[in-house]
Amino acid sequence: MLRNYIVIIKSSFIAMLLVSNIALADNIEVHFAFIGQKDHAALLGAKQGLSEANLQGQFLNQKYELDLISVENVNTHDFSKYIAVLTAIDIDTYTKLADALPNIAVFNLSIKDDGLRTACIKNALHIIPTNTMELDATNQWQKKKPDSIAKAQAWHPDFVKFAARDLNKRFKKNQKVLMNDNSWAGWAAVKMTSDAVARTKINDPAKMLHYLKTELAFDGQKGIVMNFRETGQLRQPILLVENNKIVAEAPVRGIAKPPTLDSLGILSCEK
Repeated sequence: MLRNYIVIIKSSFIAMLLVSNIALADNIEVHFAFIGQKDHAALLGAKQGLSEANLQGQFLNQKYELDLISVENVNTHDFSKYIAVLTAIDIDTYTKLADALPNIAVFNLSIKDDGLRTACIKNALHIIPTNTMELDATNQWQKKKPDSIAKAQAWHPDFVKFAARDLNKRFKKNQKVLMNDNSWAGWAAVKMTSDAVARTKINDPAKMLHYLKTELAFDGQKGIVMNFRETGQLRQPILLVENNKIVAEAPVRGIAKPPTLDSLGILSCEK
């Protein structure tokens, strides 16, 4: 009984310290900007990520906000308060925006162009997979199943492994639609950033950009650690979908060379 009593006291003391640390932590306000259409799926994903960040933030004295900015107002808007900028815009606007905000992470949630990756814009972080990543995924699967007409996707509303089922359920309940590639990308951008804030208390955009590029270890409900290549592209598994059913995941076991995420897409910058 004495041993049990000591354990109870020790546990209570640790809990008291944890509560005390949270209470003494500085309040942190974190601001995201989203540039794109109000009805874009990527915005719904960002809103879902924001909701989850604020739920977690209640226990950490952290509050998250998201501002919606139209493409027409990009050139005149003050972006200095944002931890990161989320975008679902055309390639020309994206390139100019990233150039104008060199010390802020500018997330690409919609553009699949490979050239945007090989340009290696230092603050460009691409969540959506590239055309080549998707092509590599389908080629791997067709080597195993030659008759397949599967399509490569970053996400699918029927994905259930690695807590993906829970994410899909939360998204559908809150946003009233099914999660797709773009909405997953929006969610992932906010999630990886807010998790970094919770872990490190970084609230400086330049420091956050450096952290995301060099120290990120993100699961994203895909069951494997993901991080960014030097191109700014997020390494990630690709789902293969046929007749709206998930039939496989790439890298395809026994086929992919190398048998890692680096079998998908372009790995390096233009020289």
